[in-house]
Amino acid sequence: MKKNSNYLKSPDLLPIGHGDRKISPFGFSVIWVGMAIVLAAFAIGGDGIKHLPLGWVIVATIIGSVLIGIFMTIIGDIGVEHGLSFPVYMRAPFGTIGTHIPSLVRGVTASCWFGINTYFGSTAMNAILNTLFGFDNWFVCFLIFAAVQLINTALGIKAIERFADLAAPIIILISAWMYISLSDKALEQGRDIWSWVESPVTGGAAFTAFMVVVMANMGFWATLAADMPSLSRFFKAPKYERNWFKRNKTQIAGSVIAMPIVNLFMVIIGAVSYVAVLNYDPVVGLQEAASGFILGILLLMIVLAQWSTNTSANVIPAATIFSNVGGPKVPFWAGVILAGIVGIAAQPWNLFGVIIPALLIIGGILSAIVGILFTDYYVLRKRRVNVPELYEDYGQFRYSNGINWAGMIAWIIGGFAAYWLSAYSFFVGFGVGAIVYYFLAKYWYFTKYSQAEIVDPDDEKYLGITVGRDWNIATGEETVVVSNPVEPKM
Repeated sequence: MKKNSNYLKSPDLLPIGHGDRKISPFGFSVIWVGMAIVLAAFAIGGDGIKHLPLGWVIVATIIGSVLIGIFMTIIGDIGVEHGLSFPVYMRAPFGTIGTHIPSLVRGVTASCWFGINTYFGSTAMNAILNTLFGFDNWFVCFLIFAAVQLINTALGIKAIERFADLAAPIIILISAWMYISLSDKALEQGRDIWSWVESPVTGGAAFTAFMVVVMANMGFWATLAADMPSLSRFFKAPKYERNWFKRNKTQIAGSVIAMPIVNLFMVIIGAVSYVAVLNYDPVVGLQEAASGFILGILLLMIVLAQWSTNTSANVIPAATIFSNVGGPKVPFWAGVILAGIVGIAAQPWNLFGVIIPALLIIGGILSAIVGILFTDYYVLRKRRVNVPELYEDYGQFRYSNGINWAGMIAWIIGGFAAYWLSAYSFFVGFGVGAIVYYFLAKYWYFTKYSQAEIVDPDDEKYLGITVGRDWNIATGEETVVVSNPVEPKM
């Protein structure tokens, strides 16, 4: 008799149906306006300008941003097609239990980024209060700011989108104002932002510095490249649409167009801030470049930006992952609180000085997961997924005691390869992870554990929105019910 598998069926992890997908292409683009304004982007610009002229920093950022946006969109199709979150689909390449290990790495990473961005925002909040009222206690600001963000996220995806709609136009206007203020400060110091470089490099060293900027951009957003399905399952998409580009137009508008533009502007601001005051932190730069009411408004942008970033890019993915690990006893709102606790316990104020090396390492580790997901979803399963079995403890994805060792081994090998070649971390991790997983899964593990959608790649059985299907999973011990509406006649 099959044992109860309810722990895999937390209500917050069930597939999202077509009628519950509310985020439009414009809505996702607006969300990106807030998500892309983060300390990491400023740090990439500030670090890059030490060795390369601003023009080359811009070129490297465009390349890295567009490439990672493409990877996000490719993996995000899992959420668009099947309504599945990242930790649930990870049961396919890693197993129902094995999924928890790489998922927790991503969850803890997201929580740490929540803490770092909250600390960054709290310093801006503290500066505002200090300027206006003489109040000076960044830790109190940190705790208040963390609590407000967690409450906003716990209210759900629609509350997050509404906040982004409010914050985005303000952020765009004040970002331009920030750029002008810092540029004027740089000119006062006698430094031309387009030609000044702190320690110029040439030849092979210049190429390495260029690739570090590319990989740093990809490394930071590798977190979302891996678990974009946790967001993309909420995106509007047409039923019965077999054209991949039309089906993923919401993702393309946000991740391939809006994100690179906004991310580039933030990298430029970080670079200009470093030229102006030899510090990529705009909070420091602005306090030297502006004062009074103007300074308060500029710093407010940073607070709003960190808020918008954290809710969508960090707290939602972390909460979803923690809910997956904990099962029904850890609903989404509890996962949100847990993400906040982990982010605070990580003491983000001590992580400030190691962001660029951390981006390269974390990006490499996560890029191997992206490669494995790509191979599993596109190459082996060809986008067809036996979704009901993802929610069965003793079903198809049980593998060996809940672990798919092909995925685990490929992740370890890909992660180590990316670590040793950190200047090219994302490409190395993705490529090695994808190739190793392909051979281990196809010629070893899937010969032992048959995969229904690979043996019988039937569209009507295993595709989702493409054939007009909403996956409906029963939460009790009853048989899983799958709705498959009849395609409307032309």
